[in-house]
Amino acid sequence: MNPGPSSPPSLPIPPHRLSVAPMMDWTDRHCRYFHRLLSHHALLYTEMVTTGALVHGDVARHLRFNAGEHPVALQLGGSEPVDLTHCAKLGEQWGYDEINLNCGCPSERVQRGAFGACLMAEPQLVADCVKAMVDVVDVPVTVKHRIGIDKGESYAFVSDFVGTVSAAGCRTFIVHARNAWLQGLSPKENREVPPLRYELVHRLKQEFPELTIVINGGVTTGEQVAALLRELDGVMVGREAYYNPWWLASWDEAFFGAAANGQTRESVESLMVDYMATQAAAHGTPWSAIARHMLGLRHGLPGSRRWRQVWSDHRLKTLHPREVMALAHAPALHERGAPAIESAAVAHA
Repeated sequence: MNPGPSSPPSLPIPPHRLSVAPMMDWTDRHCRYFHRLLSHHALLYTEMVTTGALVHGDVARHLRFNAGEHPVALQLGGSEPVDLTHCAKLGEQWGYDEINLNCGCPSERVQRGAFGACLMAEPQLVADCVKAMVDVVDVPVTVKHRIGIDKGESYAFVSDFVGTVSAAGCRTFIVHARNAWLQGLSPKENREVPPLRYELVHRLKQEFPELTIVINGGVTTGEQVAALLRELDGVMVGREAYYNPWWLASWDEAFFGAAANGQTRESVESLMVDYMATQAAAHGTPWSAIARHMLGLRHGLPGSRRWRQVWSDHRLKTLHPREVMALAHAPALHERGAPAIESAAVAHA
């Protein structure tokens, strides 16, 4: 029987101390289950869920999660206080520990919906949205935003935004330390081209010492995390947590004062195999939809390329994930590697 990630015991250290960012197409419930196996205490975020998807779509599909994921936050995308109120209440009813409003996504699709980073130009509207949610839920309502939009570099812009929104009841701000360019850059380029300006986030903390200020953007090492935590309340890690997930296995001991969880890469992979089997039986979920999130588990190790290839091989989709794991760890002989995989696929076709 798969025990899965266990609910962490209460610790005096707040979960915002270290978190995994909401990432579209990545941080679904399967990804979060995987990340929770690696760290019991980091705060995990959903992908952004639009208010329209919850008001008009399949609520269970968007909000279902595993109990072991706690602490877990629901990120909402929207700009209508009434809709956000409805969706925040749904999030609380489904058991999320936090409701987060996206004011940082720069994609054109999100801009057409009049939310995401473009909301930073309307701080009073954001304040109205926050107040509407704060008034109807007991869990914290937080905001994730950029330090500016387009090429403006005024500190006053982000300071006024935080001041206005905090007056409406938001006590936690997660600040991506880059501007969002609303024209001319793809979402990927918006995570790389605008320069990082950590100094503005530090300045926010100095101006608003009573608020929880969490920094996001460009964090890839434990040394960076430790340095940033000396002056800020928390660090949010994005792409590095996805591409190099084994780093998360060190977080509880390094940043939450907890004992090392004793997991190995192989034990985590085995638990994920059990989870794949459970999800296939319960929901018909193909193992490939889950395995894609753990492809970085053996990052940097000998044989990791072949291991990834096996777990990515569509020809093996009819195999039980336990058999796929066995193939992934089989000796990678040049003469036998590919034929062995091909014959296994044919045998189960």
